[in-house]
Amino acid sequence: MTVDTGRTSRKTWLTVEFVALFFGLTGLFAALLRGVSPLPFLVVITVGIVIYLRRTGFDRRDFWRADALRPTLPGILALWAISALTLAAAVAVFRPDSLFDLPRERPLIWVLVLVFYPLVSVYPQELLFRAFLFHRYAPIFGDGPRMIAASAVAFGFAHFIVGNWISVLLSAAAGVLFAVRYRRTRSLLTTSVEHALYGILVFTVGLGDLFYHGAAAA
Repeated sequence: MTVDTGRTSRKTWLTVEFVALFFGLTGLFAALLRGVSPLPFLVVITVGIVIYLRRTGFDRRDFWRADALRPTLPGILALWAISALTLAAAVAVFRPDSLFDLPRERPLIWVLVLVFYPLVSVYPQELLFRAFLFHRYAPIFGDGPRMIAASAVAFGFAHFIVGNWISVLLSAAAGVLFAVRYRRTRSLLTTSVEHALYGILVFTVGLGDLFYHGAAAA
């Protein structure tokens, strides 16, 4: 087998694997396990990803890389503030009864979301859709626009398990933002902070029912 043939075979395998993992398994979960929280599965996947990354040359500093957060935080917060005003206005117009429904009606649940959502949902998702995907599938997507698109589409489609296409489309759009941020910073802390801000925003302004899946947050 020549080197070129070997590379082609590897790319073919990785392409099949990517489609099977991020679309096939998600589709099966949505079809067979609707109503079941994906969090236990996400925890198991997270452990496997960490083991895999540590054994395959992944830069361990990327698991956190706290020094990348401070210089990017002002831009993150500015964009988030604009998004917060836009989403709140949209909910006020199109779903007025839902505006701030979680903090108003179930403040304890809202506080629990603020505390636990970034830890048990956001960081594991960033490990999967950013660190693992960027590291594992670079041979087929590179490190530019195609990788960003692959990460965003996979992240968006993962929300298909919630059962509505609005969450898929909004998550795909957010996935572009998170993928671009990870590409620039290589910091899972930075992308997790940004992801958590938008997730908490969604649950706060009154769109949580579009993203809520059992005990899991999007």
